[in-house]
Amino acid sequence: MPEGDTVFLTAHRLHDALAGNTLTRGEIRHPSLSTVDLAGRVVAGVGSVGKHILTRLEDGLSLHSHLRMDGSWHLYRPGESWRRPSHQIRAILSTSDRVAVGFLLHDLELLPTAEESRLVGHLGPDLLHPDWDADMAAEATRRLAADPSRQIGLALLDQRVMAGVGNLYKAEVCFLLGVSPWSPVSAADPARAVALSHKLLLRNAWRPEQSTTGELARGRQHFVYERQGKRCLRCGHTIVRAVQGSGLQQRPTWYCPHCQPGPTS
Repeated sequence: MPEGDTVFLTAHRLHDALAGNTLTRGEIRHPSLSTVDLAGRVVAGVGSVGKHILTRLEDGLSLHSHLRMDGSWHLYRPGESWRRPSHQIRAILSTSDRVAVGFLLHDLELLPTAEESRLVGHLGPDLLHPDWDADMAAEATRRLAADPSRQIGLALLDQRVMAGVGNLYKAEVCFLLGVSPWSPVSAADPARAVALSHKLLLRNAWRPEQSTTGELARGRQHFVYERQGKRCLRCGHTIVRAVQGSGLQQRPTWYCPHCQPGPTS
C-alpha cells in the first residue's frame, strides 16, 4: 500500500492539473456511480488526508478515492497514450489540457464535501497536514502511547493513531528508534516515534524517490526496508525479513537483530 507521502504527492499533482478548471469529461466506472457525469463541474481543489484522496468540486461535492495496494492516478495530455489497459480504468477527469485517469482505484464515493469526516474523521492526525503543529504531534503521541503493550510495528501502521505511515516507514522508524517491530510501545519513546514519522514523510513528500538514510544511491536509500540478506548500513550485521501481524494486518517487516534488540516474532 502506498505510503502517505506518495498519496500526498499524487494529490498535489492532481491539484496542480485540475484545480480551477472545468471538467470536459467526468466519468466514474464504479457500480454505484456508473450513471454519474461530472462534466461541466469546476474542480475546486484536490487534497489528501492520510492515504485518502479527495477531489473537491465547486458545487459542494467531493470524489473520494483510495489507492490501496494497486491503485494509481496518472496524468496525461490530450491525445497522449495511456500506460495501463482500459479495463483497469475507474475514473476519467479531463479538462481542456489535462487528463487524469484513475486505475484500479478503491472505495470510490461521491459525497457532500461537508460530510468528508464520515470517511476520514476516524483517522489520527495527518502527518503531512499543512498546519502540522505541536498540538497535532501531542495528540498523535497520546494515541500511540494509549496502549503501551501493543507491538510498536502494528501501532505505527494504525491510521487511527496517526495517518500516513505505511510498511516502509514502519520498518525504518523502528530501526531509528532502535527497537524490534515486535517490541511493545513502552520500549520506545512515543514522542520520538511521532517526530521521526513526520520528519521522514515530510522529507520525501515532494519527490517520487523515498529515502530514509538521506542518500538516493541504489541500495542505500533505506536502512532495513527490503534489504533482507544485505549488510546493515550501521553495524554490518545481516538484515532479516519476517512477517508481523495476522489476517488483514499481516505485513512483511525488516529489521537488524543487532541494532534492534527485542522480540522477533
